[in-house]
Amino acid sequence: MSGRTRTQRFRLRRDSVAAARRYVEVTLGEWMLRGLVETVALVVSELATNAVVHAKGIGEFFELTLRRRDAVLVVEVSDSCRWRMPELVKPEPDDAAGRGLLVVDAVAQTWGVRPRAEGKTVWAHLSLRGDGGGSV
Repeated sequence: MSGRTRTQRFRLRRDSVAAARRYVEVTLGEWMLRGLVETVALVVSELATNAVVHAKGIGEFFELTLRRRDAVLVVEVSDSCRWRMPELVKPEPDDAAGRGLLVVDAVAQTWGVRPRAEGKTVWAHLSLRGDGGGSV
C-alpha cells in the first residue's frame, strides 16, 4: 500500500478545519489506517488552523496532501502566505495561542516548512510503525 497520495483543497474558513479532519478520517479509513486517525487529525487540525488564521485574506484556499511512503505518512498543508513562515516558539503560560507547532513537534518524527512559488508548505512525517519517538 506504499505510495498512495491524496490531495484536497479547502477554503480558508474556520469550518474547513473540521472538514479537513473528516477528510483525514475518510482517507485513512480507506487506506486501512484507522488507528492513526486521532493523531493525524490532530496534526492536520493544527496546521490547517494556522493556514486559516495566518493566510486568510492572502488566498482563498489551503491544500491538504496525505501521502503514504513506506513506513511514513506525510502530511502537507499548503497556503498562499509567503511572508510568515511558521516557527516553533515557546509561549508564555498565559498566552491564549501559539502551541500548535509544539503539538506537531511532539507527535511527528520530523516536520518543517518549505517555500513555494506562491506561498509555503508545512509538512510533517508520522511513523506508521510503533517504534516510539514521534510514532503514531
